[in-house]
Amino acid sequence: MVAQVTNSLVKFLLILIGLVSVILNIVLMCLNSNRLPKCQLQPQESIVVNHSERSLIFADLTPQEYQLVRNYMWGQADLKISHAATARTSENFIFLIDLLLPKKADALLYLDAKGPKPPREATVVVFFGERGYLKEYVVGPLSGDMRHRDVTKEKYKLPSLPFTARPVTIGEYVQLFTFLYNEVFRKLETELKESFGYIPNQRNLNAFEGMPRGVTAGDRKTWLSFFRDYSGMYIHPVGFEVLINHEDKNSSNWKVEKLLYNGEYFDSINSFKRSYAASRLNKIVFKDISNYASLKPRRRPTGLGPQQYYVQGKRFSVRNNQVIYLDWNFAFGLSSLTGMRVFDVRFKGERIAYELSVQEAMSVYGSITPGMILTKFLDSSIGIGRFAHELVRGVDCPYLATYVDVYRYIDTNVTQRYRNAICVFEHDTGRPLRRHFSDFFHNSYGGLANSALYFRTITAIGNYDYIWDFIFYQSGSVEARVHATGYISSSFKVDGSLKFGHQVAENVLGNIHTHFVNFKVDLDILGVKNVFQTKDMVFEEVPLPWMPQRKAKIPHLVENQIRMERDGALRYDSKMPRYLHVASNQTNCWGHQRSYKLQVVSFAGDHLPESEPEEKSMSWARYKVAITKHKDEEQTSSSLYSQNYMWDPVVDFSKYIEDNEVIDNEDLVAWVTAGFLHIPHAEDIPNTVTVGNGGGVLLRPHNYFDEDPSIHSPDGVYFNPGSENDCEYNKIACLDKGLCSPSLDPFTYHGFEGVMRFEE
Repeated sequence: MVAQVTNSLVKFLLILIGLVSVILNIVLMCLNSNRLPKCQLQPQESIVVNHSERSLIFADLTPQEYQLVRNYMWGQADLKISHAATARTSENFIFLIDLLLPKKADALLYLDAKGPKPPREATVVVFFGERGYLKEYVVGPLSGDMRHRDVTKEKYKLPSLPFTARPVTIGEYVQLFTFLYNEVFRKLETELKESFGYIPNQRNLNAFEGMPRGVTAGDRKTWLSFFRDYSGMYIHPVGFEVLINHEDKNSSNWKVEKLLYNGEYFDSINSFKRSYAASRLNKIVFKDISNYASLKPRRRPTGLGPQQYYVQGKRFSVRNNQVIYLDWNFAFGLSSLTGMRVFDVRFKGERIAYELSVQEAMSVYGSITPGMILTKFLDSSIGIGRFAHELVRGVDCPYLATYVDVYRYIDTNVTQRYRNAICVFEHDTGRPLRRHFSDFFHNSYGGLANSALYFRTITAIGNYDYIWDFIFYQSGSVEARVHATGYISSSFKVDGSLKFGHQVAENVLGNIHTHFVNFKVDLDILGVKNVFQTKDMVFEEVPLPWMPQRKAKIPHLVENQIRMERDGALRYDSKMPRYLHVASNQTNCWGHQRSYKLQVVSFAGDHLPESEPEEKSMSWARYKVAITKHKDEEQTSSSLYSQNYMWDPVVDFSKYIEDNEVIDNEDLVAWVTAGFLHIPHAEDIPNTVTVGNGGGVLLRPHNYFDEDPSIHSPDGVYFNPGSENDCEYNKIACLDKGLCSPSLDPFTYHGFEGVMRFEE
C-alpha cells in the first residue's frame, strides 16, 4: 500500500515538473520570439579564392625589414648616424625608411611571364646635420648580402639636397618648443596672462605653424600662430603670432624676428613689451569662453543608427597585401609619404591598372595675418600615410569591416605599428546599380543592388582629416576619391579680415582656401601599348532627309586622338573635352576600341598663378588631367622636399610635360587633379562635414566589354507577375529564411598609442 502511494506521488511530481518545464519554455519562447538567433558569420578563409604570393613585390616593408635596414645603416661608421629617438638638427639622422617600388618592366615580367622576382629594396632618407645636407640611399637586397648606394644625384640631378629643404622633425619641434618657452613665454608672462589667460603649467597656448617657412630658397623662418589650449584648438585663435628664424643648426643661434599682436607688428620682444606697458596698443583682454570646438556630443547618445553585416559571410578575402572580391583582385600598400596605393588591379583576370595611388594633397590659404597669408600646405612633405591612425570601428568604417595593421619608419628610431589603419568592406551604397520596372507590354522588374568593395584609410594631418577611398564596382568601374573633414584653419579677426573669409565665432575668421588632390592612374588597357582619345559633342545643322528644306541642329560626336604630351596636358583654365579615354588597339565585338574613361569629379578653386615663385612646387595642379609616357624616374608628382623648398623644387611636375614625348601607342600614365574650394561658414563649427567636400576620379569601362559585366552578378534580381516570391531569380524574397544576428567582436581602440610626442 505504501509503495503504491509512493509511486503515485513520484508520477504526479514527474508530470508536474514536465508541465512546469513546458510552461517555462513557452514563456521563454514568447519572450524571445522577436529576437534573432545568434550566428557565426562565414569566416573569410572559407571563401574559395586563390591568393598569389606575387602581390608581395608591392607589400610595405615588414617590421623585421625596417629593423634590418636601420641596423645596417647604423652600422656604416662613415655615416655617423645618431641612434637618438629625437635627434637634434646638428646630428645625422635617418628620417625615413620606405619600400623602393620595383621597376615596372621588371614587375610585369615577374607577374605575367614568370620572370625573375625583382629584388626587394628600401629607400633611406638621411638628414646630415653635421654636414649640412640631405641624401637618399637605396639599401638592398633585403634578402641577401645588403649594400647601399647613394642615389641622390641619380634621382634629383644634384650630389646632395639643401639642408633647409628638410621637413621639421620631432627633434627640431622639441627644440622649437623649448625656444618658445624660454624666449617668448617666460619673457612675456604678464602680457600673455592678461591677454590670453596663459598660466605656466596650467593654461597653455598651443602653436600652429604656417608654411612655407620663408619667401625664398634657403629660408627657414616660421610664423607660429597661437591658440587656446582646447580640443579643436584650430578655431580658437588668440591674436598673437611670432616669426622665428631657425635656419642655424645650432638652436642657441635662433631668434625671434617679428611679433604680431592684435593686428600690430613689432620688431622684437622688447619693443612689444614697451608698447604694452605704455598702453600704446589696443590690448586684448582675456575672458573665459566655452569650447565651441569640442566634438563631445551636446546631448547624450540615445541609440545606434543602421548597421550593416554580411548575411552569408564576407565575399572578399584579404591575405598579406592582396584583396580578392568577386571579379576583382589587387595588391595594396600605404606609403608613409604619399599614402594609399594599389597595384596590379585586375577585373575578370585582365589588368585594368598597374598603379592607382594618392600623390599629393595641397591647400592654398588667404589671410591678412602672417600665419596664413603665405600658407600653402603640401601634405606629402609632412607625410600623408604617416598620419593614417587607427580607424574607429562602426564610425570610420562599418563595424564588421576587415581591418589591417600597418608599420612605418618615419621621423623615429624604431618601427611603429599602427593598428587597424586600413579597412576593407563591401558596402551597399543604397542606390541600385541599375534597374527597370516595365509597365508596358511585358511587365517585369529587373535590378541590381550597388554593392561595391571599399578600400579605405583616413589621415589626420594637423587640423584636416582626409577620408581616402578606392571603390571597386561590379560594373568594372573603379573610383578614387577623397572627402575632407576635421577643423578649418582660422585666424584672429582684425580690420580687413572679412576679405578673406567669414566670421565663424567671436573674433574668429574662417580663412578661404583651396583643396587640390593629385592621383596617379597608370592604366594598362589590354597591355602597355595604349592611346589617349577625347570625345565630345557639338551641335551641327543638318537638313531633314524627308524634308530637305527644313534644317535642325542635332548633337554630333567629335573624336580625337592625342599624340603628344603637351596636347595631353589639359589645363584647369581651358575648356576640356568631356570624355577622356585611355584606349587599346583592340576592339570589342562591335568594332570599337576597348577603353577606360577618366571621369573627374571636382569643384576646385583657381590654381595659384604661375607667376608666384612657390607655384613650381605644385605645378601638377595646373592640369585637371595630364597624360605622360611612363618612366620609372617619373614615379611621383611631388616630393618630400617640396614644402620647405618651394622656390626651387627638386621635383617639378611641369618638366614631365615639357619634354613633349610621343604618347601614341605607348605605356601611358594619367595624373588627375581634383579638389574643391572651401569658403568656411558658420556650419564649419565645430568642424567640417564630409557632405559636398570632396572630389576624385572614376575609371569607367567604355566599349571595353561587349555588354555590362554586372549582368553576371550573383546579386541580380528579376521577377514578373506571379513570380514575385520565387527565390530562383530573387534571393531577397527568401531573406527571412536565413536571418540571424551576427556575433560581434568587442569594440577596441589603440589609436592614441601612435601620436606624436615632443618630449625629449
